[in-house]
Amino acid sequence: MSRRRHSDENDGGQPHKRRRTSEPIEIEDRLESLICRVGEKSTSSLESNLEGLAGVLEADLPNYKNKILRILCTVARLLPEKLTVYSTLVGLLNARNYNFGGEFVESMIRQLKETLKSNLYDEALYLVRFLSDLVNCHVIAAPSMVAMFENFISVVQEQDGPQVRCDWYVYAVLSSLPWVGKELYEKKDVEMERILNQIESYLKRRQKIHVPMLQVWTAEKPHPQEEYLDCLFAQVQKMKKDRWQERHILRPYIAFDSVLCEALQHNLPPFTPPPHSEDAVYPMPKVIFRMFDYTDAPEGPVMPGSHSVERFVIEENLHYIIKSHWRERKTCAAQLLSYPGKNKIPLNYHIVEVIFGELFQLPQPPHIDVMYTTLLIELCKLQPGSLPQVLAQATEMMYMRLDTMNTTCIDRFLNWFSHHLSNFQFRWSWDDWSDCLTQDLDKPKPKFVKEVLEKSMRLSYHQRIVDIVPANFSALIPANPIFVYKYMDESSSSLPGYPVTIAISNAIINRSSNDEILTILKDVPNPNQEDDDDEGDSFNPLKIDVFLQTLLHMAAKSFSHSFSALAKFHEVLKSLTDSDEGKLHILRVVYEAWRNHPQMISVLIDKMIRTQIVDCAAVANWIFSPDMAHDFTRFYVWEILHSTVRKMNKHVQKIQKELETAKEKLEKQHSRKKDSGDEEEDKNSDEEDGLLEEQIERLQEKVESAQSEQKNLFLVIFQRFIMMLTEHLVRCETGGVDFNTPWYKNCIERLQQIFLMHHQTIQQYMVTLENLLFTAELDHHILAVYQQFCALQM
Repeated sequence: MSRRRHSDENDGGQPHKRRRTSEPIEIEDRLESLICRVGEKSTSSLESNLEGLAGVLEADLPNYKNKILRILCTVARLLPEKLTVYSTLVGLLNARNYNFGGEFVESMIRQLKETLKSNLYDEALYLVRFLSDLVNCHVIAAPSMVAMFENFISVVQEQDGPQVRCDWYVYAVLSSLPWVGKELYEKKDVEMERILNQIESYLKRRQKIHVPMLQVWTAEKPHPQEEYLDCLFAQVQKMKKDRWQERHILRPYIAFDSVLCEALQHNLPPFTPPPHSEDAVYPMPKVIFRMFDYTDAPEGPVMPGSHSVERFVIEENLHYIIKSHWRERKTCAAQLLSYPGKNKIPLNYHIVEVIFGELFQLPQPPHIDVMYTTLLIELCKLQPGSLPQVLAQATEMMYMRLDTMNTTCIDRFLNWFSHHLSNFQFRWSWDDWSDCLTQDLDKPKPKFVKEVLEKSMRLSYHQRIVDIVPANFSALIPANPIFVYKYMDESSSSLPGYPVTIAISNAIINRSSNDEILTILKDVPNPNQEDDDDEGDSFNPLKIDVFLQTLLHMAAKSFSHSFSALAKFHEVLKSLTDSDEGKLHILRVVYEAWRNHPQMISVLIDKMIRTQIVDCAAVANWIFSPDMAHDFTRFYVWEILHSTVRKMNKHVQKIQKELETAKEKLEKQHSRKKDSGDEEEDKNSDEEDGLLEEQIERLQEKVESAQSEQKNLFLVIFQRFIMMLTEHLVRCETGGVDFNTPWYKNCIERLQQIFLMHHQTIQQYMVTLENLLFTAELDHHILAVYQQFCALQM
């Protein structure tokens, strides 16, 4: 009996012990959940939720103060869409516990310094904005906030700092004013006036060479594409003129004014912006994307004007929502559509404009392109009665403005549009775009429709595309993606090498080895060689023709058949492409055989680079060769080039990482040897060190070789661009015709695209590019692109 009672006590005691050890963790998790979810859907009002949460946190402060501080600092940095909710919460806690308020402010300043040091400028921006809103909640004294802004603006007086550094500090001040401008002007109007005058003076002298490179449209009508600081300054000036009134920021602290105004305020500790360092990576400048104004949304609420601060606030909040939820498209779409104050604005128009603004952002969108497609599809599902119409209106407007649209943005537009159509049975009012049928095929509109149909075919099949578009669009329908085999039948028997193709075909069917295939190819005559010339190893284009045409023809059934064929006869292909001419010719043969199937060309070239049958420089030379002049402005050609450059960059990064890992390993061994006094162990360690040092030496050589190859690739690309554009400009000048043709626009914007898409890598080779290619003697139209690129990180 007593034994059982004893075990009962144990049974009862053990879980009680476990509960006590896990209880703090449970409470911490509960606190995190309560803080993170405040302000979300609830039966109670936001104000009562905040008051309740402030009470709970105040009670938990004695035991969990550090945890609460950490959570509040994190949400201030990572959930900017709920900025005023959390600033109110901090205000309520400060009113109840002054010391906690002081510790929170100090933690925020510490965090701000860390984010600036770590190049996390977006997060630093949210922290500055949060601190400024704490002025409204009577946590921070207005004069100390003004002093901090004065320190920020002092950066524009620096002599040696880059412009992008000054831009960030100016933007941090300006973008906080919609929240705190009124309060600061009431308390410190003279100092605020001085700050705005300094900003205006800086904006007037600031260089804006970079703007054309970042604009989605070159035309200023119907909506000017303004530089982001100019636009924000105009919005703040209008807000100042309207006595700092704005109607779109949720301000829950107003309801607690009687409580908050009694609270003691804290002065910010002196904050000096950290000095500029070489490894600082400041955000690039932007151009504000504008697609709609109040005339485009005739029914319902009026859209705020482009220079009203409400437009800035709404767009900022929508960007925040996308940034917080982009990985979960359903949540993201629902959050966008439940935007607070949605009844006061034409929300669907704002959402569509913000999404396209991000998708078309140069040099790169904030998130992967496909995210925007899936988000728009989700929004259409949630608002089937209204959002698809706004999206169709936006698509129509972009189509109408294709003539002045940046080529990189056209690429993204056609990628999005074809993917979107594939999710809605490819339904579209094609007849509305029949104006493109009367234009030259190289003009932007017919070119766009043709590329959209070709991209749609990748997501469907040829006959489906033929069926969905009207018959009068036949000229724009992509070719049937069939293999073009020049040794197809008896009529080709007069072609040189025809008998060998039959022998090759039989050898492949009979599963002959690579050596046997090479033996058959030995007898192929070399058209580049005289009969009495004995140099058997020189480049023979006919060998490549007969073998590759036959191999690809036999494997034409699918991508996987083609990949298997390349893998099986890799040795033969490597021996045929020993020389640079061989590599170029193999690409020509792939193009001739699959010219009706651009996707197959892309994937085969990708495979050939991976298996080192061809190299990256050969692909670049082939793209700029006269053989490709007919397809030079086609979308798939640039897809191949960018994919090639990316592969080269990844290859260099991979070897650099291996080298860094080996160096770290050696360093660890050295420190271990210092700590150890064991002679036997030291002896083994010396041997390991020797092996590692050899490995590091080999990797160092590989890195240097890969970087040399990478630099050579960019030199080839830029040299070919310069040659083609210079020839075009000279030809037009000699003939007395306008140089600004559709081909020229496409080519010069493709040059911009190379700079923008690979800017981080290209910056390593700026000195070489400036000394060898982009010299002062170069035509100013081409040189302007290089100067715009340099200005991006100035």
